[in-house]
Amino acid sequence: MDPDAVRRSLEPTASAEEITGSTPARLHFYDPFVLSGVSIESAEHGRLLCSFVIAPRHASPAGYLRSGVTATLADQLGSAVFFCSGLRASGVSVEISVSFVDAATVGEEIEVEGKLLRAGKSVGVVSVDFRKKKTGKLMAQARHTKYFAVSSKL
Repeated sequence: MDPDAVRRSLEPTASAEEITGSTPARLHFYDPFVLSGVSIESAEHGRLLCSFVIAPRHASPAGYLRSGVTATLADQLGSAVFFCSGLRASGVSVEISVSFVDAATVGEEIEVEGKLLRAGKSVGVVSVDFRKKKTGKLMAQARHTKYFAVSSKL
């Protein structure tokens, strides 16, 4: 496992200026919105543990964590689990499913644990659990399936 590869997978890969040639404010939204404030607690072979505090930007007008934030974190952090497993690339998402079992509100700290379930020659699967750090209560559970491009033997 390469801890630096895990960290790099969770960092922005390009600035808005590199992508578009300009820096419109709206293009600085995605990376800070999703990953800002996420801390890596531990990374080991096949497992990644992170945490974050729900900020107002993550919440609905009623103060609850938005489902899209949870799904996006399942995608980003689930992909990082493959780097924890020693793979050189995280592949292409085939399926992401998220089951929401409890609500969380602004100010709550959430612990996110990603675990490798399978990494075959062409397909890998991780589970990503979202728990309230204070109580350990499961808030959401995701499963992320990825396809690894098989290199040609030509």
